[in-house]
Amino acid sequence: MSGKLRITLFRGLSGRREAHRRVVKGLGLTRLNSSVVLQDTPEIRGMVEKVKFLLHVEEMGETK
Repeated sequence: MSGKLRITLFRGLSGRREAHRRVVKGLGLTRLNSSVVLQDTPEIRGMVEKVKFLLHVEEMGETK
């Protein structure tokens, strides 16, 4: 797993569990429609899997 992931928060956090809010914050997403580009690691994939119903994830491939 190399490369990068573009992760976008497309659903709001109001009414969500505190654990879901913490995972989204841990990914660096702060508000609706915000995006981050992160390394594709097993840790990040695990976080994304926990809140996949709130996110859009795009694989960007390798960037040098």
